[in-house]
Amino acid sequence: MIPLSLGEIAAVVGGTVEGDGAVKVTAPAVLDGRQAEPGGLFVAFAGEYVDGHDYAGQAGRAGAVAVLGSRPTALPTVVVEDAQAALQALAAHVVARLRDGLTVVGLTGSQGKTGTKDLLAAVLSSAAPTIATIGSLNNELGVPLTMLRADAATRFLVLEMGARRVGDIAELTGLVTPDIAVVLNVGQAHLGEFGSRAAIAKTKGELVQGLAPGGTAVLNADDPRVVAMRSLTDGPVLTFGRAEHADVRVLGLALDRLGRPSFTLRAADASVPVALPHVGAHQALNASAAAAAGLAAGVRLDLAAAALATASLSEWRMELRDLTGGVTLLNDSYNANPDSTRAALDALAAIEGGRRIAVLGQMLELGDDSAAEHRAVGEYAASRADVVVAVGEAARSIADGAGERAVVLADNDAAVDWLRGHLAAGDVVLVKASRGARLDEVAAVLG
Repeated sequence: MIPLSLGEIAAVVGGTVEGDGAVKVTAPAVLDGRQAEPGGLFVAFAGEYVDGHDYAGQAGRAGAVAVLGSRPTALPTVVVEDAQAALQALAAHVVARLRDGLTVVGLTGSQGKTGTKDLLAAVLSSAAPTIATIGSLNNELGVPLTMLRADAATRFLVLEMGARRVGDIAELTGLVTPDIAVVLNVGQAHLGEFGSRAAIAKTKGELVQGLAPGGTAVLNADDPRVVAMRSLTDGPVLTFGRAEHADVRVLGLALDRLGRPSFTLRAADASVPVALPHVGAHQALNASAAAAAGLAAGVRLDLAAAALATASLSEWRMELRDLTGGVTLLNDSYNANPDSTRAALDALAAIEGGRRIAVLGQMLELGDDSAAEHRAVGEYAASRADVVVAVGEAARSIADGAGERAVVLADNDAAVDWLRGHLAAGDVVLVKASRGARLDEVAAVLG
């Protein structure tokens, strides 16, 4: 965050100051008062059940010096009619002030956004100070919060951008125009809300359409819907993937005994070996996307490869842990859709061990096709795992698809009890579901 007085913030967002307008904000903005930093700004929202303004004191004790909200609080406050609009206006102002010398990268896709964002952040950080989305804070609040973490030293700003309806990404690029737009894939995530893959493709394409003049589109050569987005820009295009025509191509993909990929990345006349510390063949595609975006940002392929070899991922994404009793846990419980679940099941199958046990919960927002998609995932799981544990009534269709390999359990507590009673040395356990199923709780108890 660049230092701004409360009076300056009020002028930017069209608010009024209650308290000392000379108070200076020097640290990032937060929505959770417990996460405030010394000199930070607490953004308060009045919800249906919880009023964030009531937590201004908590934020102050954590270090916040001011509040942005819709009514006065115990801290000096910029009062506005619409806190979300004010937060976005402030973020746009801060990035505009920093634009000289700052390269903005936007990244979207139906799955793999957060992992690829983590890899790209590692690549760019190896070259210059980089700010990137924390976790999956990729919506109308998360993007401006990330933007406000940028300061005068920042050279790369990596913004993961999610969407639940047509127009969402266009609104985000209206806050900040990306110099590089990375589109990973067009899958089934949020299909129930979008209604069709065509609508999903249209929305992901908004990132390419939102590019700054001369900006570079980085597109998945393996996904026809993504490759077609090259028609949405007059600027340069770089492609990545395993396809023969990809500008940054994955070659010679192999997995070790823990399912971690090694491969060669080839771009123009350069070829570099890459070994990732993460589980899953799909990580190679994510790495090629990160390397391609790195090239667009001026990072050499060999430097990108070195950074990828030591990159870490956000929590609950393909986390591999050894449990007591010789059991291996693959925790991919943060979120799920049919495509990402199949990728996780492939990763489970690639890990050497005894029995492979897939603990699966509901995949949300699949619309009218939900039952059929759950059943299809169950069928796929049965081809990759020895036991398929379907957790919760909403996941029963997974068990229907898995047939004789399925175990149906009522809830997370039942899943923990079953696993504790049935796991044996050498077993490999995958935990995967949409965030709403909270299967991270199962993984936490096991771990």
